[in-house]
Amino acid sequence: MKNRLSLSAYGTGWSANRRMLMIAMALAALLTLAGVTAYVTGHHTPRAASSGPDEPTAPSSSMSADPAPIESTPGAGSVPRPPRLSDPVAFARAAAAMLWSYDTRDTSREQQLAGMKAWMTKESQYSDWASLSAQMPDPLLWSRMADQQQHATAQVAEAHYPAAFKQALAEDPAAITEAYIYAVTVTGKQTIAWAQSGGGVEDRSLTLAVQCRPSADCSLVAVAPRVAP
Repeated sequence: MKNRLSLSAYGTGWSANRRMLMIAMALAALLTLAGVTAYVTGHHTPRAASSGPDEPTAPSSSMSADPAPIESTPGAGSVPRPPRLSDPVAFARAAAAMLWSYDTRDTSREQQLAGMKAWMTKESQYSDWASLSAQMPDPLLWSRMADQQQHATAQVAEAHYPAAFKQALAEDPAAITEAYIYAVTVTGKQTIAWAQSGGGVEDRSLTLAVQCRPSADCSLVAVAPRVAP
């Protein structure tokens, strides 16, 4: 067995059928227009003009797109609590960093899952917890990772709205108001380390469905199927 066991590699083969059904009703218009595989679909003010004319209208945020480190969730080990953001891109960056980071030295699998769940939307008709929990290894593998004191940190490089999402939203801007769910693709790197000075760096990329209703903080809906970049 290799020394390194990657947390984020798990769940890549998870069926998208359930996730597709959970979101399809809210985003039917977007899916029809853009042919997006499952689900892609804000907050008060329009996005700043610097985001360019081809960007979808998105809520602005009082925090930067790359927020400062946030505190851990009480009782959830090293898992950070969700930041209070109104910008889908900024929130997706923070969420991806959370998903790509872990520390088996001071966090149990149950704590990791509890910390992740705190980021989820409370609207059960949209929440797809299975797509997030699928990112976690099973209990036995987590135990082996803990035996090796494996831990990982994340560095987010960039985040953007996928082309299919922008096209669909441009065709029907009102569709976003059904559930205020945005698709955001995030790329970056994960640095993994373990006992006896082992370590490595891996590229990471995923698309997240993020809900940002007016007058509410953003939250996670799902890890989405791949969409056009």
